[in-house]
Amino acid sequence: MGQNTDRTEQRILMGNEAIGRGLVEAGCSLAASYPGTPASEILASVINFSSETETGMHIEWSVNEKVAYEVALANSYTGKRSAVAMKQVGLNVASDPFMRSAYIGIKGGFVVIVADDPGPHSSQTEQDSRFFARFAKIPVLDPASPGEAKEMVKKAFELSEKYELPVMIRPTTRICHARQNVPCFTPEKLERKVSFEKNPGRWVATPQFLYELHRLLNEKIEDISDEEAFSPLLIAGDGSLDKHCIISSGAAFAHTCDLLEDMGFLGKIDLFQVTMPYPLNRSFIQKISSEYGKILVIEETYPTIEMQLTNTGIYGRNSKLIPGQGELTPDIIQDVLKKFLSIPLETGGSPAQIKGKRPTLCPGCPHRAAFYAIKKTFPKGIFPSDIGCYTLGMNLGAVDTCHCMGACISQGAGFYHAYARDGGEVPAIVVTIGDSTFFHAGIPGLINAVFQKARFILVILDNSTTAMTGNQPTPEVGIMADGTKGTPVRIHDLVRACGVRFLKECDPYDFEKFTSHLKKADGYCRGEDGGVAVIISKHPCILNRETAKKQSVYSMKITEDCTGCEYCLKNFECPALICDSEGKRFSIDQNICIGCGVCKHVCPAGAIVAEEGDNK
Repeated sequence: MGQNTDRTEQRILMGNEAIGRGLVEAGCSLAASYPGTPASEILASVINFSSETETGMHIEWSVNEKVAYEVALANSYTGKRSAVAMKQVGLNVASDPFMRSAYIGIKGGFVVIVADDPGPHSSQTEQDSRFFARFAKIPVLDPASPGEAKEMVKKAFELSEKYELPVMIRPTTRICHARQNVPCFTPEKLERKVSFEKNPGRWVATPQFLYELHRLLNEKIEDISDEEAFSPLLIAGDGSLDKHCIISSGAAFAHTCDLLEDMGFLGKIDLFQVTMPYPLNRSFIQKISSEYGKILVIEETYPTIEMQLTNTGIYGRNSKLIPGQGELTPDIIQDVLKKFLSIPLETGGSPAQIKGKRPTLCPGCPHRAAFYAIKKTFPKGIFPSDIGCYTLGMNLGAVDTCHCMGACISQGAGFYHAYARDGGEVPAIVVTIGDSTFFHAGIPGLINAVFQKARFILVILDNSTTAMTGNQPTPEVGIMADGTKGTPVRIHDLVRACGVRFLKECDPYDFEKFTSHLKKADGYCRGEDGGVAVIISKHPCILNRETAKKQSVYSMKITEDCTGCEYCLKNFECPALICDSEGKRFSIDQNICIGCGVCKHVCPAGAIVAEEGDNK
């Protein structure tokens, strides 16, 4: 079915918005996601554009990427178009259904959007999802601009339905967050009726079928590699650099194109843009092998294209001409191009680096209050934590480990068993995890810890949102992605259902009460019949405007008793605490202080005071 062009308008959209718009326009009927930078805005834009165009579809923030993938996959089984969006490490979570779906296939078009983070700017790894696609034998498209990303959504759906395979689109951070003027069309109306055709031999696919399914998958990939519509695009040179070519994809291609133009080489050397890095077009591989002797491959993050070529004269990641890690920023690509094109590099020192300010929790963040209480109560404790805002508790000395989503609870159990087996005193082990992360991957770890008789304190930092990625709602809030009411799932009930017998809930702003609960929890863990003790640290995220309206607000000030010892700065690190130019006294920056009043518990000299009842 062709693109409906009844109404066309140009809009300046961020890459993630363009992808969301593309999903709505292509007749997608279900989109699911778990938030994670740089992919978080994709589902939010689907919500907005679906509402704006009155396109009826199911949109959900799932509890994790695996669940999101499986929900969308089942929708595809009924013949309808589906999409799932996540960041690159989210694909690790969804890898089980991702790998299996390559064998089983799909019915309605199924697009898997995985946003990579070269750098990495906000991720624990900078892995290349194109490698994952190749591992699974699923085709992957690599956009070089927001507009191209939007166009690829429709092409991906069509390719997916032609071969009954999921198709991945892999934007990177620079594509996700760049803005471009793109055409917007009226969404397609596919008029498909839901129809699930039972076929246990396919949808159940016991091992007896898998050999044949693998053979069919290999055939599909070979056929896709012959698709001329996805063969690399050529910006031809004038022949002055015979036998030379540059191959690139994604954001790196956009940078390369601009740099070659600035250097006067665009139009002199053959430049190929690869839009489908896997499977690489078979004719293209043969062409490069027979017609070129010196080839530069510029791609992020791994050498996916490079490894599919057969030439010996290839320069790229493997030849070490391009660094083996990190984002390919324009300055890096420029140096690579000069070396490849034998242009002298400028001499001179590197520009001075601007010293940045390390990230920290927001002024008034309830997590800071909880972390301070934990560190103050257990100065020699072990503190496993997790992915999210609370990773910043590291600055406060209240986070010792951070691995991957939900790992902190299992790590807490591991620390306990290690110390308990040696027979000595077990240090206080205080695990912290956010509410959204607890829903995502924390629950199985808690069940296992309780069952295996581990003993530690678990503090669930419940701020009623997924704050770091843009305040997406959690299941406990009871609000679905489109703003309608869902069925709330209480963390309190889940913790009880996991077998936990010590459970307290407390606002971390109430420092004395929160500290008292920590001490009682430690006593329970060390008691004869102890186990995992859970404290739900409950206070809404202060980025929620309604939160500020409902909570008590104090006028904070620092008195003459301040000695300039910097204890508050080192142990509480609220951005509203500022030091004078001579470094002798501190004061409160009233422009950013929200008046939570927690810092009055911090100063050893009692110099931080709150004027109660005096709302700012």
